[in-house]
Amino acid sequence: MQIEKTAPATRSQLSMEAPGAVGRVGVLLVNLGTPEGTSFAPMWRYLREFLSDPRVIELPRLVWYPILYGLVLTTRPQKSGRNYARIWNRERDESPLKTITRGQAESLAASLADLPGVAVEWGMRYGHPSTESAARRLIEQGCDRLLTFPLYPQYSATTTATANDQLFRALAKIRHAPAVRTVPPYFAEAVYIEALARSIERHLASLDFAPEIVLASYHGIPKTYSDKGDPYRGHCLETTRLLRERLGWEEARLMTTFQSRFGAQEWLQPYTDKTVERLAREGVRSLAVINPGFSSDCIETLDEIAVEAAELFHEAGGTNFTHIPCLNDGSDGMTVIETLVRRELAGWV
Repeated sequence: MQIEKTAPATRSQLSMEAPGAVGRVGVLLVNLGTPEGTSFAPMWRYLREFLSDPRVIELPRLVWYPILYGLVLTTRPQKSGRNYARIWNRERDESPLKTITRGQAESLAASLADLPGVAVEWGMRYGHPSTESAARRLIEQGCDRLLTFPLYPQYSATTTATANDQLFRALAKIRHAPAVRTVPPYFAEAVYIEALARSIERHLASLDFAPEIVLASYHGIPKTYSDKGDPYRGHCLETTRLLRERLGWEEARLMTTFQSRFGAQEWLQPYTDKTVERLAREGVRSLAVINPGFSSDCIETLDEIAVEAAELFHEAGGTNFTHIPCLNDGSDGMTVIETLVRRELAGWV
């Protein structure tokens, strides 16, 4: 008796035979988030969601919520709204972070056009479009596998982990959930270090002055989080070390600092604002700041650094200040994103 051999079914054949098993792959870019406007109400909603995240504020709710609702959410929305208003994309009526993240997703989709069956979406951990809505859009397009890319080079529980948490909370509502991969932190990836170095070299070459020092300013986290094992500080220091090595600079030329502290507790040091003031008072007249921990320019870079830190520097006696833009959706930044996505898609496409 002769047994007839048949070729293994292809994924497309299986997809046709199995209802709902379309077999596409979704790539989901996830960024921090953004308010929907600069007035009190949208700022209040955004800050409430952000500051209610137990990954961000680790205090017990019985301790934190009276502070949050009794003090923070009655005063901070107005201040934050004024800051956002200074950088708001008025043409699109949205924050620069939303504009840039959309641009990154659109550029990535175009660059992955050679990979059939791959769809790209973008979402926010806080605000809109939400992580859940972006994941559902991919699933509705027939994606049974998701590659999620939290756009944070350095890992922290306050950023990468909570972005992943939010995705899995969304998938917990779906009976037929897709398989999931996550792009790992890329703080030491050669393509990322090269992109940062090129952005520094290009920006400095465009100036009519030479910065004596460049600060690599990263978003801070409370020191207690680091003490408990969050690897973020080490990732930041390694990024700066590799960047300094690539540029061929001495340690004193490229310094690591931490910004955006909130509340009374101690955060990672040295603080960016205090360092900017100190350098000016010590006689540094030309200073540049880059933000290697941000994949997109946002309130922390365009306002806190480019505006507020510049004012501090000038008031303390400094002369020339420049902010080096983030990689954003430019060619170098998109090379980083595309390279990592293609690598992590291996075996799926």
